[in-house]
Amino acid sequence: MRRAGPAIVASNATVVLALLTLLFASSPSTRSLGVQAASGLVLAAVFVLLVLPPLLGLFGRKLFWPFIPRAGARALTEGGAWHRVADGVARRPALVSVVAIGVLALLCTGLLRTPVGLSQTEQFRVQAESVTGFDTLAEHFPSGVTDPTLVIASTGRSAAVAQAITGTPGVVSTAPAGTSPDGLTQWSVVLAAAPASEEAFGTVDALRTSVHAADPAALVGGSDAKARDAAGAAARDRVVVVPAILAVVLLVLFVLLRSVLAPLLLVAVTVLSALAALGLGGWASVHVFGFPALDNTVPLFALLFLVALGVDYTIFLVTRAREETPAHGTRDGIVRAVSATGAVITSAGIVLAAVFCVLGVLPLIALTQVGIIVGLGILLDTFVVRTVVIPALFTLIGPAVWWPGLKPPAGSVVR
Repeated sequence: MRRAGPAIVASNATVVLALLTLLFASSPSTRSLGVQAASGLVLAAVFVLLVLPPLLGLFGRKLFWPFIPRAGARALTEGGAWHRVADGVARRPALVSVVAIGVLALLCTGLLRTPVGLSQTEQFRVQAESVTGFDTLAEHFPSGVTDPTLVIASTGRSAAVAQAITGTPGVVSTAPAGTSPDGLTQWSVVLAAAPASEEAFGTVDALRTSVHAADPAALVGGSDAKARDAAGAAARDRVVVVPAILAVVLLVLFVLLRSVLAPLLLVAVTVLSALAALGLGGWASVHVFGFPALDNTVPLFALLFLVALGVDYTIFLVTRAREETPAHGTRDGIVRAVSATGAVITSAGIVLAAVFCVLGVLPLIALTQVGIIVGLGILLDTFVVRTVVIPALFTLIGPAVWWPGLKPPAGSVVR
């Protein structure tokens, strides 16, 4: 426990801090998800550090029946399947790095052919009665009649606002919907475009421009306007939250490894793997499963889980490598680290990928897409990044990867 304690604390801190970056998100529901999930992980860490060790001591080695560890048994670091894999990677690090990184980069190109943004009628993976009703109405009436856009402006400028509404391209009809005692008038506006479609978003933007020219305090609301704002907020969150996630992950790795190059290398590889999963999962969502596009929220949540969880498991690998390096050198240190952690990390990765794949049974397309992308990403991290790419790059770079926090032993010539 003394040996694994720092790694457990650091890995948990990485995921908790990454989840807390959701506080910078625009949506209140997204911010609350970050707080609740982070709180759950803190409680889990408390139980792992304070409750689990006494229970393991109480039951002893028989808890691991039928594969009970025996004193004097051959150490995992000196043999086994994962040792052979890591040793093979370390023998040809340049070739392995080029091939593996090339495959990940190729998978990233799937993002170029993956549209983002689902309309209201495209949210469900199963047949929904509300969507059927909308399609039936759309066959006989303008699409926007089922969910009109609302405009609220000052009653004193109602004539100019009404003229601005009717003069906006894409508006089919408009009708006053009431006047409030405090001097506000509301209009119900029917758009020609389907709700939450790109055409509807364009009409909402044009409508806002025209009515603001007539009344700067006017407001354009309704489901289309809300969906437009949600899409804009999702794009803003990807620009703000994703860099924040990478910053906190880098900070934790700098503190843990006391190295300059290793944290940058680990985060770069994890981001490449996450983008590869997004590309592969996005392509599969559209071209294999037949979904129209990725939901606006999927890229942010997928990147959050993939970066946080990817670095989380990588911490166990590199902390073990850091322990082994002073006595065995960089090359043998990373080989021994893969040998010791390979079975645990792989088992955990398979279990976690299976858990996310369960989201595929839910009726919402967004949750199915998160399950597909995160599940594929965890498998890429488990079998490609931590097993192949990181050992190859660490072997290729050599002792410099640990500078300045770890120096090779005096007189050592091993890499």
